[in-house]
Amino acid sequence: MAKKRRIFAWSPLRALMKTAGAEIVSRDAVEALLFYLEDRSKKLTEMSLKFAKHAKRKKITKNDMGLAIEYFH
Repeated sequence: MAKKRRIFAWSPLRALMKTAGAEIVSRDAVEALLFYLEDRSKKLTEMSLKFAKHAKRKKITKNDMGLAIEYFH
């Protein structure tokens, strides 16, 4: 079976989980977090793009991303 290409790297994410205190992390747990982060990132980018377009810009700014993050919280 072919591996699905991920946007985020598996190893750094696993290391991040370890720095948060998870000494042993299953592959499935890392995959679940990867899926969540990729999905959330896409949604935030789409919302940021809407804010940029509303301001008649093509470039997404830090402010656009901040507004999108606030919107989703």
